[in-house]
Amino acid sequence: MAVKDRLDIIEEMVISEKKVTVSKLSEKFDVTEETIRRDLEKLEEKGIVVRTYGGAILNIEKKSEHISFYKRASINLESKQIIAHKALDFIKEGTTLLTDSSSTVMEVLKLIKDRTDLTIITNSVEALHELSQSDLSILSTGGVLKKSSLSLLGLVAKNTIKNYHVEIALVSCKGMDKTNGIMDSSDEEAEIKKQMIEQANTVILLIDHTKFDKTSLVKLFDFNEIDYVITDEEPRIEWIEFLKSNNVKILY
Repeated sequence: MAVKDRLDIIEEMVISEKKVTVSKLSEKFDVTEETIRRDLEKLEEKGIVVRTYGGAILNIEKKSEHISFYKRASINLESKQIIAHKALDFIKEGTTLLTDSSSTVMEVLKLIKDRTDLTIITNSVEALHELSQSDLSILSTGGVLKKSSLSLLGLVAKNTIKNYHVEIALVSCKGMDKTNGIMDSSDEEAEIKKQMIEQANTVILLIDHTKFDKTSLVKLFDFNEIDYVITDEEPRIEWIEFLKSNNVKILY
């Protein structure tokens, strides 16, 4: 097997499984452990993994901007689907929504695509594709296409969002930390999400349990700018109390 093909398979494995071991990869590809270590070094240089003792883990924090939307969508998929089902309770008849381009929010849109009573404004190219055959009222923000996230960004997108006022904004993030707030990995994405929450009566943050106590490059919001956090597992008591102190309701 060519080195490039082996690297591609290892990358797919670590994205799917979130961690790999040198011994198992050596056995799988019938190569030496030293060869696998060199492979993992190359993937670390690309920002895909962080090497650990005996293997490597997925580098979500630094590499998420370069992993394609479809690869990211497969990570923690079951958790995202749990979160999406909980979010449905907020989407009543006639609701107007602003939705970001995250894979977690995408799972919500999949659940409502057969409805006919909703208006959705989104900067997600994948959402436009997913909902293209639905009877929902869909508005695109327009803007500059970012291929890795299938999102529309920039001044055109931001100005379009400013023209609307909605009942709910559904957004996600790369991590949140009690000291640093709610964070994302891209200035451009952050600017769009900030504008979205300004235009909404209710802001709902959808995050899986891995995003707690995580930081990223750019601050998105303060905790007092969101109304709800929906997640897949019960957070630690410190987080429950912290969110409550900031008047944020949490559902899990």
